[in-house]
Formats: sequence, structure tokens, C-alpha cells
Amino acid sequence: MYAQDATVQSLSIEEMFDLAEQNNSRIKVSITAVREAQENVRVAENAYLPSIEASLSLSYNGDGLILDRNFGNSFKAEIPSFGNNFALEVSQVIYAGGAISNSVKMSELQAQLASLNADKNKQEVRFLIIGNYLELCKLNNQLQVFDIHIEQTQKVLDDMKIRHQQGTALHNDITRYELKMQNLEYNRTQILNAKQIINNQLNVALGLPQNTIIVPDSVGIEHLTERELDNWQDEAQSSALPIQMAAKAIEMSEHKVKLSNSERLPKIALFAFDNLNGPVTIEIPAIDKNFNYWGIGVGISYNFARLYKSNKNIRADRLGVQKANEEMEVIKEQIFLAMQAAHIKYQEAYTLLETKEKSMELANQNYEIVNYRYDNDLALITELLDASSQKLEAELQAVNARINILYNYYKLHYISGTL
Repeated sequence: MYAQDATVQSLSIEEMFDLAEQNNSRIKVSITAVREAQENVRVAENAYLPSIEASLSLSYNGDGLILDRNFGNSFKAEIPSFGNNFALEVSQVIYAGGAISNSVKMSELQAQLASLNADKNKQEVRFLIIGNYLELCKLNNQLQVFDIHIEQTQKVLDDMKIRHQQGTALHNDITRYELKMQNLEYNRTQILNAKQIINNQLNVALGLPQNTIIVPDSVGIEHLTERELDNWQDEAQSSALPIQMAAKAIEMSEHKVKLSNSERLPKIALFAFDNLNGPVTIEIPAIDKNFNYWGIGVGISYNFARLYKSNKNIRADRLGVQKANEEMEVIKEQIFLAMQAAHIKYQEAYTLLETKEKSMELANQNYEIVNYRYDNDLALITELLDASSQKLEAELQAVNARINILYNYYKLHYISGTL
């Protein structure tokens, strides 16, 4: 029933990458994080804009009471009942010791870091897809091997049953091959289950319906270019995402030091205000009129406590810069070693392919010899089937060796940040 409802879709690696860009949940989250960080940059830039404050109030005023200092000889001072107040104040920071510019720069670096993290997630998702994709190719090859082995074992079993009836074969041989058939069927079931698990993982990663059966497209190594280790190392040092993220962390630490230093500098701002109040209550009796006054000026503020409080913060921030630089060196060393190991495995995969292709050549020669002997009644059918199995298995191992080359090739790109 599942097979009838399923949708079969043949996909190449590039097509999977495109689907992941559109549908993968992890990539979507990282893209949203980039947008959020970019919006925070605009929020930080608001500090460059002038500050405008306005207030309006209406009130009911009771009459005043005039008393001597000894609280005697009192009399009432009438105040107009309706009161109003309107105030408008505009201020513009013209110097903040670099606090605003460094805050904006910190937000920009955080946005760049979010973008790099999105690229890192994209690379990880792509490498995960490649790993599952190539594993699916291997499982398909293994399934073909077991299908052929099951078919060959069944032929041998049928032949043995005929020979047993003729009295030329033992029942124990039949039992042995029936046991072998059961083991092959169980191994085939394990492969099918493994294929379904990987298929489900790919469907989730690509945002496809769970009833989609992914059929890997043909893969080859003809397009791969041989490159020296130094070329990979140079590319990794310039493009590897962990190194780029560490560089941004250093920049953020340096701007954090500048931000701490800016706290020790004065703040200068221009301001303008206008007030409209009524009634005028500073006169007795109160004057039932509006009183408007305005002004402009320059304000300077300085927090003297920062002279002795900020030293510890600055020392801590400078240690943060030192730590970020040391972490950069550690990451470069890790990338260097990882690239070395991956390149060795990549070269080893070609050696493995040569070995498997040689085994395939020998298996083909062996099959031709046994087939010739069988045609001339010099070999049993079991020998022919064994030779055929060895030939098929050698061919599939050669195909798997090619897949292994692809995996190590893409791993080099993943480490260098160019996948």
C-alpha cells in the first residue's frame, strides 16, 4: 500500500541542494536570524537621529492659600480653575566618544556573523544531504548484490533438490543452502529498512512529503579535478567558515574595547525647548494667561565615576581580544589538520578504486575461465554461480569505491567552506 501511494522522484545532488535552500527548516531559521540581525543594525542606527519629546497636560486648579510663617493670618488666593501645560524638547547628540558608532559597528558585525552562521548551517545541511545521498547509492548497490545472490542461491537450491531426488546430493547440503537463503533474506530486509530510514531523513532535509521515494541520479567522478594539498589549504584558510567567524569575533572584541573606552569621554549634545504654561501662578493673584518661553543650548555630560570604574572593564575586554586571537590560531590549526586528513583519505580513495578495478578485472577473467570449463562439462554449476557472484560483487565494489571518492571530494569542499 505504501509503494502504491508513494511518489518516486529522481534527484541529482545539485537538485537536492536547491530543494534544501527552499524548504530546509534549519536553513530557514538561520535566514530569519540574519534578517533579525540586519534589523537590529537599523535599530542601533536610530541613535544617530535626534530625540524629540513632547508632553501635554490639562488640569483643574484649586485656589491657593496664603499664610504667615506661623500659619496665621490666612487668606485665599484665587487661581483660574483651568490649567494647561505643553512642552517640546529636541536634542541631538553631536559627540559621544564613539559610543554610537561602535555600537552600530557591533550590530553590523553581529549581522555579518549571523550571515556566516547561516552559510555554515547551509554547508552542514548540504554535507548531510551528500552523506545520505551517497549512502543511499551504496545501499542500492548492496541490494542488487543480495538480489543476485538470492537468485543464484535459489538456482543452486533447485538444482540440489533435483540431484537429491536422483540420489546424487545429500539432504544436509539442501539444509545448508536453505539456511543461507534465510540469512540472505534477512540481510536484504536490513538493507531495505536502512534505505527507508535514510530516505525519510532526506525527505525531512529537503522538505518533501514523507511518501516520496528518492532515486539517486547517476554519480560519476569524471568531473573531479585533482588538486594539490597546498591549494586546498590555501582555499581553506581564506574560505573556511569557522575561520571567517573567528575573524568576526576578533573584530567584535576590538570594538568592545573601543566601546568601553568611549565611556570615559564626555557626551555633547545640542538641545532646543519650548514650553507653554497657563495660568501664570508665580504672581499673586495668579494671571489667567498662557506663558510661553523657549531656549536653545549645548549640553555636556561627564560621568566621573567611569574614571575608576571602567579600568577593569577595559582590561577584561582586552583579554577578550587576546582570547579571540588565540582561538583563531586554534581554529586554523584544526582546519589545517582536518584538511590534511581529508586529503589523505581522498588520495586513498583513488588507490582503493584502482584496487577494486583490478579485482573486477581478475573476477571477469575468472568468470570467463569457469564459464568455458562449464560449457565443456569440466566445472559444476556451483562453480559457475560462485564465479558469477564474485564478478558481480567486484563490479559493485568498484562502483562503491567511486562513491567513496565522491564523498571524500565533497568533504574537502565542506572543510574548505566551498561546498
